[in-house]
Amino acid sequence: MKLPSFRLRIALLSAALAGSTLVGFGAVSWFQIYNAKISRLDAELLNHLMRATRSPDRERWQLYADSLPYAFGGGTNIKTPIALLVLDANGKILYESNSLPADLKVNPLLVQRLQSIPLPPPPPREPPPFPPITNPSFEPPRLIRPRPPQFVTEQTATTAWRIGATKFPNVQIAIAVSLEAVDQEMATIRNIFLVSIPGALLLVAVGAWLVSGSALRPIHQLTGVIQQVTVKGLDQRIPIGTTDVEFIELIQVFNQMLERLERSFTQASRFSGDAAHELKTPLTILQGELERTMQQVDPGSEVQQRLSNLLDEVRRLSGIMRKLLLLSLADAGKMSLYLVEVDMSELLMEMLEDVEMLAPQLTVQTDFTDGLRVKGDRDLLIQVLQNLFSNAIKYNLANGWIKIRTHQTPTTLHVTIANASQDIPLSDRDRIFDRFYRGDPSRNRKVEGIGLGLSLAREIARAHGGDLTLDLTSSGQTAFTLTLPM
Repeated sequence: MKLPSFRLRIALLSAALAGSTLVGFGAVSWFQIYNAKISRLDAELLNHLMRATRSPDRERWQLYADSLPYAFGGGTNIKTPIALLVLDANGKILYESNSLPADLKVNPLLVQRLQSIPLPPPPPREPPPFPPITNPSFEPPRLIRPRPPQFVTEQTATTAWRIGATKFPNVQIAIAVSLEAVDQEMATIRNIFLVSIPGALLLVAVGAWLVSGSALRPIHQLTGVIQQVTVKGLDQRIPIGTTDVEFIELIQVFNQMLERLERSFTQASRFSGDAAHELKTPLTILQGELERTMQQVDPGSEVQQRLSNLLDEVRRLSGIMRKLLLLSLADAGKMSLYLVEVDMSELLMEMLEDVEMLAPQLTVQTDFTDGLRVKGDRDLLIQVLQNLFSNAIKYNLANGWIKIRTHQTPTTLHVTIANASQDIPLSDRDRIFDRFYRGDPSRNRKVEGIGLGLSLAREIARAHGGDLTLDLTSSGQTAFTLTLPM
């Protein structure tokens, strides 16, 4: 499975990290806000519980209970549902609110809460801090100590309630405040988070995408320069002046690698070119001497036969030297082309005449028109076609066939030469253009050749701005396509 791009992964990881942070922050903030609101409500409940002892009679309790909804409404005209329950020390109901709907059933919760609170201890008698009073009818006020108030959240069938309850020595008070308003506020905050967090994540992802693109721009520049480095451009170097510090070491290593490649390639190219050039003169002299000596010996003699064999080998060596020299020039990008207008239709007809003479047993099929002209080096293009037709003859089957067809576009000319043959193994298809590679020796031992023809033919095609490729064909045939610019 193909992994997403590094830039996309940076954007997604940044969004995931920011999303986790924002979700965690939102959850903590939501709970902190909720706890702050509950704490503020508890403080108000405590204040009202303390004030409730100042209302001794039922009428005052009623007035007090009527004011509570507005008091918890934040000073506005919004009435908050409130339940108030007041019991005496013996548990007798002094006052209970009856303005709430019956299905809320809040008063039983208040009773349960009061029953769970232990009674306050009796106030201790402390010695009077004043000198003895002569008036026996005067008694100092006693300090009333309530039980510490308890606050708890209870859930009814429709809503949640915050209950505060405490017990004084002479009265028990419990107040329940509906949390509906608080829940609505928290729901609003939650909705804000649900809208803002995805929006923030989108902005983070877009920002991470842009930042990662800016951070990876030097790598793209480096890739562009590397793609331009070919055999003809090993002398190129990547400038370091405008590069970020983090990429300087990488660029230095790459430039050093280019220097080593250029040095090695130059030495190899110079060696093959010099060797071919140095051997060319002795071979020419040797060929001339053999040809002159053959003229001096008796025709048909054994000496003439030996000299003829030697002459064939010398000519073969001369051909190898010429091909090596051309390949070394192609490697160095110095293959000179004498460009003229070449009639490819005429060249193909000449090749067909040679095929009819060299392999009359083969069936030849053609599909091309007259007037196929390209701009190129005529001698080198003839060499390419000779190699292709020679291979089509040498590697053909007994009583096989050869097909030639062309396809022309406004910019290119495609010449395909196919022949009947044994199937080329997949392992050989990628190496068939390698130099001195001839495939399976068991199938090629009787076939003349040195394995340089296809390699040189492809270099000549590429020097013209075209290419030579091995086509994907059905079983039992081989096809090469020569592509040339129009």
